[in-house]
Amino acid sequence: MKKLPFDKEQMERIVKDHSTPFHIYDEKAIRENIRELYKAFSWNKGFKEYFAVKALPNPAIMQILHQEGCGMDCSALTELMLADAIGCSGEDIMFSSNDTPGEDFEYARRLDAIINLDDITHIDFLERHGGIPQRICCRYNPGGEFRLGNDIMGNPADAKYGMTYDQLEESFRILLAKGVKEFGLHAFLASSTTDDSYFPTLARELFTVAARLHERTGANVTLINLSGGIGIPYMPHERRADIAHIGAEVRRAYEEVVPEGLDIKLCAELGRYVTGPYGYLVTRAIHKKDIYKNYIGVDACACNLMRPAMYGSYHHITVLGKENAPADHVYDVVGSLCENNDKFAIDRQLPEIEMGDLVVIHDTGAHGFSMGYNYNGKLRSAELLLCEDGGVKLIRRAETPEDYFATLDLSVYK
Repeated sequence: MKKLPFDKEQMERIVKDHSTPFHIYDEKAIRENIRELYKAFSWNKGFKEYFAVKALPNPAIMQILHQEGCGMDCSALTELMLADAIGCSGEDIMFSSNDTPGEDFEYARRLDAIINLDDITHIDFLERHGGIPQRICCRYNPGGEFRLGNDIMGNPADAKYGMTYDQLEESFRILLAKGVKEFGLHAFLASSTTDDSYFPTLARELFTVAARLHERTGANVTLINLSGGIGIPYMPHERRADIAHIGAEVRRAYEEVVPEGLDIKLCAELGRYVTGPYGYLVTRAIHKKDIYKNYIGVDACACNLMRPAMYGSYHHITVLGKENAPADHVYDVVGSLCENNDKFAIDRQLPEIEMGDLVVIHDTGAHGFSMGYNYNGKLRSAELLLCEDGGVKLIRRAETPEDYFATLDLSVYK
């Protein structure tokens, strides 16, 4: 059974001041989790987690993570602006983008962010839009299939990201000629896996590539970004990744592969792993419909949490106050969009749900609010922070109709 950091009584007090639906994030759990990550990699002097801003682009959450020693992994102009707003610059920002507009590179260079180049053609483009820094990172795509044991975890050859090895080596030579002094290496080969061997396998491959590039070009590789990809247990029976074991296995790979003469700092750009389990979408049951199936309609919809509609993803559901009641009813839990895939759960066994019940959808702390949209004229919800002291803070107000119409001039149609 998945646990909650609040109970029905506490949530009933919260909803008196904040209308459903809303996302709420557990500050205490987020801080504890990021400390565990840093402890697991404490053997590597200078290790840094660059939080994937795309997962949860709220400055209140970003600031909490920055206080815990995290940098920010940004992929677009507005994410850079958010990082800038909370006081990040220089080595506190990793700019990993693709198909990058010139103004994004220029802003990143003004912040002296670490640029992670996605393609060899971006070298000249960056030179025209901000200039070549003395420290730069390049993204590697090994092609083929990425396997862990007998399991295929990803197919890099089909991914639009990164460079081939030959392009990588040529890029290093070009960048050396343009005055680059320090190099980083980055790759992302699997998504949302709780297999503990993923990071160590990826690390071993990147360490090998770094050693080869150093030998063949003389480049000083000082940074390796293991990127993201560590997932979370969305279903109650799934196991959580063992970050202490992962850190120890990456250390073993480092000691076995990295040659003398290379002093490499490691970093990661985890998003889902850092905040995913510690966010919750709180909604209320407002309709019940019995036709060929039994439906519970809630006041949230796919605009508040896109993953079930887009990917068929499982998100656990708790009916507050009925945690110990028998799950003897089968429902589709749905939103109000004019789309039949607007379903948070299909044929889900749950306790009997009555109108007005508070329904909590788990694991929305990453790629939840951030993937929201305005289809059907729906408005984005508020975001709340459940503070360490038990208080609640509004960290993003809900959208209003005025926000929805703010980019339109309706007077011209009258």
